[in-house]
Amino acid sequence: MGAWELLLVGVVMLLGLCGVLVPGVPGPWLVWAAVLWWALQDPNGLAWSILVGASVVLLAAQAVRWQLPPRRLRESGATRRMAVFAGTGALLGFCVLPVIGAIPGFIGGIYTGERLRLGGHGEAVTATRTTMRMGGTSVLTELFACLLIVGAWIGAIFWG
Repeated sequence: MGAWELLLVGVVMLLGLCGVLVPGVPGPWLVWAAVLWWALQDPNGLAWSILVGASVVLLAAQAVRWQLPPRRLRESGATRRMAVFAGTGALLGFCVLPVIGAIPGFIGGIYTGERLRLGGHGEAVTATRTTMRMGGTSVLTELFACLLIVGAWIGAIFWG
């Protein structure tokens, strides 16, 4: 697979990661479709292993998500700006502390956005807790699964 094709797969994965944060966009399925496309274009054992692993991770994330309360983020006062802060925090956390760092990064991103919006620590903590209870854990589950898949793909590209 050429560099341009790999770049295009990476762009589709990035769109999928952004799609997790936007209601109505099938972000996890975009990430999975990009892995499928890569595995079909570069058929080797590692590519198929990543595809199978991505399928298992996404199915597990969906099973966990079904056990969580439904998303009601708009009712909690969540804004697009907060989604950007949360996604950026998760991505930065994932890069600073691989894999596990996405969770505190996501929550820290929500807190940072709310702290800037509301001004005080207590109000920001309350707003962060409310957001996580109203559906933030559902978004975090999907985002974490997609970040795991993208991380595995990047690892396979560079070290596979």
